[in-house]
Amino acid sequence: MNADRAAWEQRSSIRVVSPVQPRKLAKVPFVELADGRLQGVVSSGSDIERVYVSSFTAGTHAYSCSTNNNRPCGALPSGSSPCKHLHLLAAEAVLQYGLDRVARYLRVDVGDGASSGADLVSRMDGQVERAPAAMVFSRFLRHLNYLEVPDTTVPIPEMHWFPALGAVR
Repeated sequence: MNADRAAWEQRSSIRVVSPVQPRKLAKVPFVELADGRLQGVVSSGSDIERVYVSSFTAGTHAYSCSTNNNRPCGALPSGSSPCKHLHLLAAEAVLQYGLDRVARYLRVDVGDGASSGADLVSRMDGQVERAPAAMVFSRFLRHLNYLEVPDTTVPIPEMHWFPALGAVR
């Protein structure tokens, strides 16, 4: 093991990868590539109190969309195509991570002409498959709690792991 890696493993912060392009958080406040899925939280277009947990599974391209209280998305009857929440998720993921990275993670061949989340979704042929929403929604809520922590220069023990910009060189 080289010395640089050993030093990195002993730090309690990591470098945050900046978004590829700026994105607005109102429609898709949370997006991640985790647990073998592109997954996130998407705001409802009709009810300010409702959000959807949407995901695409890597490899199979199965997709899922349900409300935060685990009710299936009404626009996603079995055998249909991805709903607007899934399209919004893919578009924001491309802004956050870049098309190439998202396509590699999901194992999608996007070809040369692709440039957007819509291109990504059009090249997947998955089916509806219910995915667990509770863990994604829980992580989203945990991230929201960290936004409410008051500014301080004193170490906060439960945040020792939290990524810091520019911490790793």
